[in-house]
Amino acid sequence: MTMIEAPVETLMESDLAYGQVRASILSRQLAAGAAISERGLSESLGLGRTPVREAIRALVQEGLLEVVPMRGTFVRQLTLQDLREIHEVRLGLEGIASVIAAQRGPSPELTACAAELRALQASPAPLDTGAAQQLGWRFHEAIFRAAGNERLLALYRNLRAQSGLALQQNDEYDALRVHAALREHLGIYAAIEAQDTAAAQRLTWEHLSQALQTKLRLLTAL
Repeated sequence: MTMIEAPVETLMESDLAYGQVRASILSRQLAAGAAISERGLSESLGLGRTPVREAIRALVQEGLLEVVPMRGTFVRQLTLQDLREIHEVRLGLEGIASVIAAQRGPSPELTACAAELRALQASPAPLDTGAAQQLGWRFHEAIFRAAGNERLLALYRNLRAQSGLALQQNDEYDALRVHAALREHLGIYAAIEAQDTAAAQRLTWEHLSQALQTKLRLLTAL
């Protein structure tokens, strides 16, 4: 039986549409709760309806978009329960990654991230919360790469993208968390450098739990 394959051009356009729409969501150009129009995206991206439809389907499966019957497609707006569930899965994934990274010892990439964290912490200039957050994400990814497990990394990226929808640009969250997160990241690195697997896992769990509690307080207040 001969399988009918999609044209290469269509596959490439689907990847392009997926990447651009996903980037718009993660950069918050498309805010949580925003309506998504297949036709509008097709026109704005200059692509056909078919690749845009495929991109939307993939983003729905990824959890960044949701289809509401009789209403349409929207950027996913996480509930408190969603956030708790994501947190529980991240505890497992990041705890495992930290343990494996500690067993192997820090990679050059992870060591470089730690050096940047120290420099940011020691700088006399006012802390750039956006830069600190980006560096924090790079630090977490570097732990997964130090663990050498691409499947764990792929799962983490998906969950991180979803959890990022819970709080769009929230200056209060940044102010509450950014300094503490710097210290927590450096503590995790010290445990990995010392190849202390128990401490690496414990500090990772404490870091994630502190971040969750801050998010929950702010979302509850909202």
